[in-house]
Amino acid sequence: MLSINRFRKLFCAIVAAAVIGTLSMLAAIGETRAAEPIKVGFSVALTGQVSPNGKQILFALQIWRDDLNAQGGLLGRPVELVYYDDQSTPANVPGIYAKLIDIDKVDLLIGPYSSNMIAAAMPTIMGKNMTTIGMLGLAVNRQFHYPRYFCMLPTGPDGILGFSKGFFELAMAQEPKPTTVAIVAIDSEFAIAASDGARENAKAYGLKVVYDQLYPPTTMEFTSVMRAVQASKPDLVFVASYPPDTVGIVRAAHEINLDAKMFGGAMIGLLSTNIKVQLGPLLNGIVNHEDFVPSPTFNFPGVKELLDKYQQRAVGQGVDPLGYGFAPFAYAAGQVIATAVANTESLDHDKIAIYIHGHTFKTVAGDIAFGKDGEWAKARMVFTQFRNVTANDINQFRDTTRDAILWPLEYKTGELIYPYSEAKKK
Repeated sequence: MLSINRFRKLFCAIVAAAVIGTLSMLAAIGETRAAEPIKVGFSVALTGQVSPNGKQILFALQIWRDDLNAQGGLLGRPVELVYYDDQSTPANVPGIYAKLIDIDKVDLLIGPYSSNMIAAAMPTIMGKNMTTIGMLGLAVNRQFHYPRYFCMLPTGPDGILGFSKGFFELAMAQEPKPTTVAIVAIDSEFAIAASDGARENAKAYGLKVVYDQLYPPTTMEFTSVMRAVQASKPDLVFVASYPPDTVGIVRAAHEINLDAKMFGGAMIGLLSTNIKVQLGPLLNGIVNHEDFVPSPTFNFPGVKELLDKYQQRAVGQGVDPLGYGFAPFAYAAGQVIATAVANTESLDHDKIAIYIHGHTFKTVAGDIAFGKDGEWAKARMVFTQFRNVTANDINQFRDTTRDAILWPLEYKTGELIYPYSEAKKK
């Protein structure tokens, strides 16, 4: 039999071992929890009408995630992307964001991409009091005024006017000055806002709107649309369109030999390298907005490294091979969120939003500060004109040689060839 002293010693040893084991287990649990990934959720168009742009955004965010994790992650934890294809359909978006927030329990939000999808997501995001950075949405928050929404689009404080301001300023600087304009737009959130801005800019310059029509998103044939535009004999033709219809409109304009002094505007499809290559010389003379251009004046710190990685990884992946249009903005959105989280040392969305409102961020898309309704405090839209574009040559779009910057002056790399009837021959 054990003596009382030996029993006490044995009992104490057993208790000590149990305590040590429990403490070790708790420490292991704590370490496991600390290593749990920070989940960043979003929806993005991987199929449907705006998928050429959505795929580019996803690709850039994946590079941002990999870069951030290689640097140790965020708050000492790895970053994980949780995303779903919204199929370019606004009706899909509220359910996706409800799932991201309530089921997937994401810590942070980005997106969605495009005005149509952002507008659909806003009530859900607002209902959960979460912060997000919408990807390239035009003045969406003008109807919500939600303080935790921010926009990654360089239209700046001009809002809807910013998407066409350069187009009209360029036109009115020419001689003889134009007097009439036709406005053509897809019936969608983005294009309605862009055409509203075009209408206001036209009025400010005393231009007469001789044609003003929305076409249904299901439109497949654009020759009749462009014939109606031609019949109104406009000096200027401003178009707000998504990728598939951009192709149809440009081809139809060529088919009817559109006679106008300027043609272009906010044709989102022309931000896609694949569409540029597809249209080739049909692009010549078109004046269109750009968000990011491969110009020395846009060589912001880190952007070359991003685009090099993007272009290397893009080979054979079915995404835009160059990534100029959207990759810098997607990566910059990640940088803004990561900086706010790191500097607040928090995943609290109120703290994150307050920090974003109060600071300027150095990103691959340049220095960005956010003003009213989460729009950029300073505009940086540019308008360019295609010239000397040839068929099936992707390399001609690697710089601004064939896509000269016309406006604003601080980024200018070429002169406007005017009128369009002459410019399209170049």
